[in-house]
Amino acid sequence: MPTEYHIGTRIRSFREERDIDLENLAQTTNLSVEFLEKLENGEIYPSIGPLQKVARALGVRLGTFLDDQYTRDPIIGHIGGAEADQALHTGRMPRPSYVYHSLGKGKSDRNMEPFYIEIFPDPSVERKTSSHQGEEFIMVLKGELLVIYGRESHVLKAGDTIYYNSIVPHFVGAAGDEPVEIMAVAYNP
Repeated sequence: MPTEYHIGTRIRSFREERDIDLENLAQTTNLSVEFLEKLENGEIYPSIGPLQKVARALGVRLGTFLDDQYTRDPIIGHIGGAEADQALHTGRMPRPSYVYHSLGKGKSDRNMEPFYIEIFPDPSVERKTSSHQGEEFIMVLKGELLVIYGRESHVLKAGDTIYYNSIVPHFVGAAGDEPVEIMAVAYNP
């Protein structure tokens, strides 16, 4: 069973290290103070978009919240086993909607954030789009993925890919009642 850990503690630590209060972080990220408080307290877990906004505002990479204890080249990973023990669970409690497995863990100087992501259907999740700097590439491994990109909606199936500019408002989630597995790479300049 994967060990869940909350990134809120790390975010709070970086914010306090930089002497940034929640109000200033909220202004910089365009996220509400209430959202940030819940994030830091482990009450909510955002998708990659809000995390990237927080990372950018704190002057760190997204991966800093996930690992970054050392640099190693090349990074060789495996889905499952020890890697799964360090999965980042996000979404609504008690069952997370997203489970991120960082595939770049250990390479602190990386420019891309590769992930294996499990997405579970959650009808209570609002299909709210978000935007952030960078680009994203997704390949569907299993299931059906709903991608809302601007005013377009796409349902992708196993073997389908999508590559887009993250500045365009977007949403990624399960298209139906079955879990989805994807490989995703986010680039944040």
